[in-house]
Amino acid sequence: MAEDASGLSRSVEDYLKVIYSLCDSGRVASTSAIAEGLEVQPASVTGMVKRLAESGFLEHVPYRGVQLTDAGTREALRILRRHRILETYLTERLGYRWEDVHGEAERLEHAASDRLIERMAAALENPSHDPHGAPIPTPSGEIETTDSFTLVELSPGVEAQVRAIRDDYAEGLKVAAAAGLLPGTGVVVVRRDLQKSVVVVVAESGIGEREVPFDVAQRVYVVPLPTSGPKG
Repeated sequence: MAEDASGLSRSVEDYLKVIYSLCDSGRVASTSAIAEGLEVQPASVTGMVKRLAESGFLEHVPYRGVQLTDAGTREALRILRRHRILETYLTERLGYRWEDVHGEAERLEHAASDRLIERMAAALENPSHDPHGAPIPTPSGEIETTDSFTLVELSPGVEAQVRAIRDDYAEGLKVAAAAGLLPGTGVVVVRRDLQKSVVVVVAESGIGEREVPFDVAQRVYVVPLPTSGPKG
């Protein structure tokens, strides 16, 4: 497999990034979860996990799965920085729509040099968040942490602010935008409709009530405003 300047193959970088995402969202990085995230067969995950563990990037958690070591986390944040800088550059400088940049960034992140990424970051005046609201790791591997949960978990009547929307589902991003759910926007859940599997929301954009399917609401991360109560 071709390797980039870091010495890691594209496949290794993809594994590290997916495992970081699983652990960061509170999920277990099990073989099945990793396979689902990478859209590969579980049998192929086993060998790579063993290889990454032997390389010092992963450690096993008994009866649960794997988690990144400090070395693995550093590499995951490095490639995550590339991805999010690329998404920001494509959106702000090349006019890409926010639902289209994920795939392009996935293709470019393994080929771009660190020098190119840092020149892009400088041209963008070192952005702290990507177009979807996700924090961009610093060159030294630091990343903002914020307590948040998904829109589907937000209790009706609690005022919150949209923090970020996952970027890996283009149609979901279109639905979120149509409902006024953009990073930094205030939102209130009016009700959950279990029969229709939707969350009815009102965003501060003033477009009125909108139905957001559960599969999209689960990808929208929100933070309660200080005057609001806890989630339900």
